[in-house]
Amino acid sequence: MTNDELAPTSARSVAAVVFNPVKVREAVLRAAVEAAEREHGWAPSLWFETGAADAGAAAAREAAAQHPDVILVAGGDGTVRAVAEAMHASGIPLALLPSGTGNLLARNLRLSLTDLPRAVRGAFAGVDRPLDVGFAATRTEDGVVTRRAFLVMAGIGLDANMAANTSAELKRRIGWGAYVDPIARSILGNAQFGLRYRIDRGRSRSLRAHTIIVGNCGTLPGNILLLPDAVMDDGLLDVVAFRPTGAFGWMQIGSRLAAYSMFHRSTAGRQMLQRTPDLKQLAHVQAAEFEARFDEPQLLQLDGDTVGDVVGVALSVVHHGLTLRVPRG
Repeated sequence: MTNDELAPTSARSVAAVVFNPVKVREAVLRAAVEAAEREHGWAPSLWFETGAADAGAAAAREAAAQHPDVILVAGGDGTVRAVAEAMHASGIPLALLPSGTGNLLARNLRLSLTDLPRAVRGAFAGVDRPLDVGFAATRTEDGVVTRRAFLVMAGIGLDANMAANTSAELKRRIGWGAYVDPIARSILGNAQFGLRYRIDRGRSRSLRAHTIIVGNCGTLPGNILLLPDAVMDDGLLDVVAFRPTGAFGWMQIGSRLAAYSMFHRSTAGRQMLQRTPDLKQLAHVQAAEFEARFDEPQLLQLDGDTVGDVVGVALSVVHHGLTLRVPRG
């Protein structure tokens, strides 16, 4: 906690702010919050700062223990993921103040990435909507099982290596273009991995893939639509496996992703996409649970944060596991 205020004793509503000081201009944020407090007659907010040893989970637990009316989280996708993991079961609404490079959750929700005062006002006078929360139970080679939340996507293969090998400074300077180099190197290498997987506890099947992404949201950096059927509150995860067979396979994948992004904006375009034959190089499925066991340890990322090499993962979803507060309209 960055100040010594205690939770107010008056009947006025109160907000808690969890912020990442590396991503946020604190003075600007405090000014916007104080203006919204005055406008809506709320008590002074409670402030909680993340740190080098805490991506946001400890700060979120401290914030939730004060029973605020809403928790504002200012930071990137990693901060949002950590906060949601710690406080989703509290029932307290979470409001996003996008402050990172990717901000994929905010982008998929079509929230403004540049209008901080509007985002803050939305936290004080917005509307609540339910959001599904994904969970990844991972197993390492030495048998350690860890359960973590994610709100956007879990990725194995190219997706995880992009998250691990892209310079944070380069992302800050040029945004999603920083991913071009790791993508190009991965495509040229065309490294694939073997796994056995199950959908909704069905029959175990084998597969070789270049990349597997399991998402609760559909859009990647650069507004590339990867999972056109993904809905953030339908109780399902959308799974896609990249299985290119050389340069032509990658060209087909690129063309299909371009078509998703171009035609998904209109009803007629979506209907056309539904009639388009499936592409075997880009296999899609929807499920409430996806389990995988890898022939060799694989790197896993959750909402852009790498969590290390795992030999197995069970991905599931809690339907309406989080309440999100968004600006009206």
